[in-house]
Amino acid sequence: MNKWLKVLIGLILLNGAILLVWYSGELWGSFWNFKHAAWEFFKGGLAWIVIVSGLLFIILGISDLKE
Repeated sequence: MNKWLKVLIGLILLNGAILLVWYSGELWGSFWNFKHAAWEFFKGGLAWIVIVSGLLFIILGISDLKE
């Protein structure tokens, strides 16, 4: 498959997913509200990113202290 075709398909899928999430609450009611679910997932993921980043900095700091 052509590399430009792969990029085009990826952009179409990405834009489609963003539009689905953006308009989900207004078009289909509260049951298909992907925006709320995506926001909750982002908040949970953000907490894990902060925790893992903190652990990484602690490990790098201990590694630097050993040298």
